[in-house]
Formats: sequence, structure tokens, C-alpha cells
Amino acid sequence: MQTHLLTIGDEILIGQIVDTNSPWMSQQLNLHGMAVIGKSSVADTRQDILDGIEYAALKADVIIMTGGLGPTKDDVTKKTLAEMFDSEMAFHPETFERIESYFQKVGKSAPPAMRDQATLPVKATILPNKVGSAPGMWFERAGKIFVSLPGVPFEMEYLMSNEVLPRLQARFQASPIVHRTLLTAGEGESNIARRIEAFEDTLPPNIKLAYLPALGQVRLRLSGTWEGELKPDAAARLNAQVESKKAELQALIPDLIFGEENDTLQAVVGKILLAQGKQFGTAESCTGGYVAHLITTVPGSSHYFPGTLVTYSYGMKEKLLGVNPDTLLRFGAVSEETVREMARGALGALQVDVSLAISGIAGPDGGTPDKPVGTVWMAVSDRSRTVAVKYIFGRDRLKNIQLTGTYALNLVRRFLLRQV
Repeated sequence: MQTHLLTIGDEILIGQIVDTNSPWMSQQLNLHGMAVIGKSSVADTRQDILDGIEYAALKADVIIMTGGLGPTKDDVTKKTLAEMFDSEMAFHPETFERIESYFQKVGKSAPPAMRDQATLPVKATILPNKVGSAPGMWFERAGKIFVSLPGVPFEMEYLMSNEVLPRLQARFQASPIVHRTLLTAGEGESNIARRIEAFEDTLPPNIKLAYLPALGQVRLRLSGTWEGELKPDAAARLNAQVESKKAELQALIPDLIFGEENDTLQAVVGKILLAQGKQFGTAESCTGGYVAHLITTVPGSSHYFPGTLVTYSYGMKEKLLGVNPDTLLRFGAVSEETVREMARGALGALQVDVSLAISGIAGPDGGTPDKPVGTVWMAVSDRSRTVAVKYIFGRDRLKNIQLTGTYALNLVRRFLLRQV
């Protein structure tokens, strides 16, 4: 079974909102063994909707639409679908009763527009929406299924989980699909590809490897599909096959892998600190507290992270971290010597077991021939050793700060695991 997702709404096309419905639906469909072969977005006009459906139906067996089902004049999906399927519109009492019941619970009467909301195409199978006013609609033609759902995320999720997925499972015999994702940091995708080239070349035809790069990280996703006759143990066998390949991949690049699936570097670092019973603090210059922000996005981070010092100026580095003024004058703030002193000073200033220090030139100005924009020094220290590393990123200030955060957290992770 092949599915195409069609989002309807000008707000998506002009960038006013981000489409979160399609990723959620794709994940759920894949978990149920249903392949998504395409996604597209169209404007809130009759012709654009018709064109989008026609395009989606060229290859897909199931077209799932979201959006355009509200009670206002700009919501034209329902009328367009009625026209497409040559269906009359009729008042649907069950839907209106559900809408009235909702308004009664909040002490109000249903607005007149709600009668229009409950006027639906006769040829549609109505999917009851128990968490909102707009029901879903299910149409069939020439062996294909067309489903229209509201664009409000929690309403769409309710209808997908309680109406659409069960109906699709009853209709189609889905083949298993298995995804496993490993998360890496510290190398770009081309370098990773060179290291695992032989592994990739020997993957069986039903397992694919995808590289999904982000700032300072690369996600490696193994996707397995079942090929051949569908058997009762197909899902278990495919899962075991993909797990085996995941273990092979892990063994090839253990120094780069920091987690799996939805792990984050900051959460992984936090787990290591908790396991080792250590307190951790940061001394940040060019990142202005960004690393501390990342760490404190993790619930419970107060158990291992007492705080940070943002020491932007020479004076703050001297006063709060005890950096020697001669070090700053001789080597500058962006230097190995300075970040080493910052890191060691942070141990005492923050009363922690492990510290991270960062100093760099975020840009877009301030670079010199020997220290261009994007130059960043960072150091991690405990009571017995200090490790310092230099990176040169690009000229974009925000990206430099974000990259520094990723590389710094990865350095802390490797320091704690004694990989550096």
C-alpha cells in the first residue's frame, strides 16, 4: 500500500506555520507497515486542491489530506471534494449533536456556522471527531482511498489513531517496515561514508542506509522492508535483520556514535554525569551561555549542573575565573592557553568536578589572519587533566554558536568516557 500526504492551506505555503502533521502521519503509517511515497502542499483554492489530489492519485493507493475543513469561507476542501465525487451535501445530525454537546459543556450555544460544519458530502463515510467540530471524511473511487482530515494537529492525530489507521489495516495487508537510527557527532557525512563504505556496499537489497546531516551531527538511518511472501513472523525476522546490521555499524564507528533515535547530546551527557556522580559547570565567552541553555533543556539537569559563568570580557575572565592577565595579553582571549586557564578556574569558581570553557570569534567581524572568524578554542578539565581543542567553523554567527555547542558537548561526552 502506497500513501501520499497532501496538506491544504495558504498558511503553510507562505511559511506562517510549519507543517507538523505530515511528519507525525508518516511515522505512524510506517509503524503500521504503510509506505509514504510522497508529500505535497497546496493552496486553499478549488483548482489547487483538485490538481493536488490528481497528482497524488497518479501513484498512490491512499491519499490523506489535512486542512481546509473549518466553518469559514476560506475553508473550501469539503465543497471541493463533494464536487470531485459528484456528491450532494446534506445535514448530518450526529455530527451536529456532537458539536452542540461540546458547546453545552462550556456553557455556550453552538454558533450558526456550526450547521454548515455539520453539512457534509452524502457519498463520504463520516469519521466521527470526538475532540473537535470538523469530522473526517473517507471516499473511495476506482480502488483508491481519499481521506480528508482537519488540520488541527490533535484532531488529526485522534482521527488517524482511532479511525483511519484501523480502517487501513483492515483493508490492506501491510508489509513490515523497520527503521533504526544512530546519532553521530564530530565528523561530516563524507568522512563517515569513507569509514563505512564496505559495510554499505554489503547491505542486502531490502535494507537502505540514509545520511541525515545537521549542524555538527549526522543521523544514520537504516530502513528495512520485507520482500517476498508475507509470513506471520515477517516483522520479527525483519526487526532482527535490521538490529544485526545496526550492531555491525555501531562496531565500525563507536567513537562517533553518541546515541540512538531521539537522543540528544545534552541528555546523553547528563546521563553520564549522573552515572558517574559528577557535578559539571561551564565558562562561556563567544557562546554567551548557549551550552548552559542546551544542558538545562533536559529535565532534572539541576542534579548535575549548578550553573555557568558567561565571561565575555577580559576583565570577567580575570575576575571570575582567575585567568592571568599576562596570558590574555600574550596569547589573547581566543587561545589554548586562555581556555585552559578558564576551565581550571571554573572548577573552583563553580565548585564542580568537571568544567567546560569556550572562547572564540563568532563573527561576522573580529577575525585576524591568524585567527579568522569562526575560530573557537574549547577545553574540558577535571582535577587531574585538561584537554583543549581548536576548531575553525564558518562566518555565520548563529551557526558558529550552534556548532560550538554541539562540538563542545561531544568533547565533554568523550572526556567523561576517557575517549580523549
